[in-house]
Amino acid sequence: MKFKSQDKQNQLIEKITPKHLVVGIDIAQLTHVARAVNFRGIVIGNPLSFSNDEDGFHSLYQWIERLQNAHNLSAAIVGMEPTGHYWLNLSKWLSERQFEVVLVNPHLVKKNKENRDNTPSKSDKKDALVIADMVKNGYYSFTRTTPEAFEELRVFLSNRDSVVTRLVSAKNQIHRWVDVVFPELRHVFKDIMCVGSLATLRLFPTPAELRMLQPQDLIQGWKSLMKRHSGERKAKALIALAGRSVGSKQATYAYKLHLKQLLEEYELACVQLQAIELEVTSVLERIPFVKSMLVVKGISVVSLAGILGEAGDLSGFVHGNALLRHAGLNLAEASSGKWTGQMKISKRGRSRLRRFIFMMTMSLVMNNPEFKAMHAHNVQVKKMKKMRSIMKLCGKLARILVGMARSGEAYNPSKTLSLQLAA
Repeated sequence: MKFKSQDKQNQLIEKITPKHLVVGIDIAQLTHVARAVNFRGIVIGNPLSFSNDEDGFHSLYQWIERLQNAHNLSAAIVGMEPTGHYWLNLSKWLSERQFEVVLVNPHLVKKNKENRDNTPSKSDKKDALVIADMVKNGYYSFTRTTPEAFEELRVFLSNRDSVVTRLVSAKNQIHRWVDVVFPELRHVFKDIMCVGSLATLRLFPTPAELRMLQPQDLIQGWKSLMKRHSGERKAKALIALAGRSVGSKQATYAYKLHLKQLLEEYELACVQLQAIELEVTSVLERIPFVKSMLVVKGISVVSLAGILGEAGDLSGFVHGNALLRHAGLNLAEASSGKWTGQMKISKRGRSRLRRFIFMMTMSLVMNNPEFKAMHAHNVQVKKMKKMRSIMKLCGKLARILVGMARSGEAYNPSKTLSLQLAA
């Protein structure tokens, strides 16, 4: 089955009838601005500025009702940019009152701002009118009703990204601290973040403290934090290296305080990451088609949770290509006359969804026999560049995931491989 985006575009245009009031809202943190047009794009009424609270929302509701009554319009469609998180409350409030709420791409708003007046000027009132024009012309997408489990995954994975960022930052700063204060520690512990190394940094962080100890003192300290300590040989080596360390001997107190805080940040991030991943696993168990997907070799809990959190219920996509467009992984071509440009991915979609699809595809290519074979066939037989093959397999993965979610069928390795190699 071929997914034709043009058919969808036509349907979006046909949905706007002569009975529609088309409202465009420029979203902001404190004050929103609304403009309205009819199905032909003729401006109706005056602009409305309203606050981002219950009173402001009611004033918008009354403004829409007045315009509908004055121009004999029986339907309304409200378009807005998904600006940060400021649009969420207004969107839900309008949806609860049976308004049809749609979204427009902020990138397209910027591209279309000169349509009315042929000037690059920008204002809240102009942006609201541009949004209304775009909705009238069918350049919008529907807000998808996301079941709670998928919204929980999105929140958890967003939280996980911030925790991982803090964790990596703490690790990098601990490495830098060791290089400045006690670089010889690397001669004893190849991995600075191993249990023995971290125990040493907690108990005896500076070479000056280690020089004052006997091997048994160091071992006793390790025993207080580790079930299996590093042994007498490493204890002697550490004390000997501390005696001739070239690390910084100034600002010792400041360095020790910095290391203490870094270790606390690292431990906190590790605990938080573990808690988030347990919650993610628990949420995935409530989604019917997840169990069959996790059976596929190469699909991990984190990558699948990331895709479901960003895309929502995959069974709501009519085809895998729709998922690709949602992620911005669909192909875009630039050509004119005799000149044909290079095909590239559009990147007009959810960046985190692109990342998780790419990560899952790379994992499948490394671990899944079918994807390994398809990648080898693309590179060796079809003479594709490796990255082009990966991008093609991203499309294959999207179609498999959407197909499994829609049909409820299990993954079929032989069917997957035979269809790809025959293409």
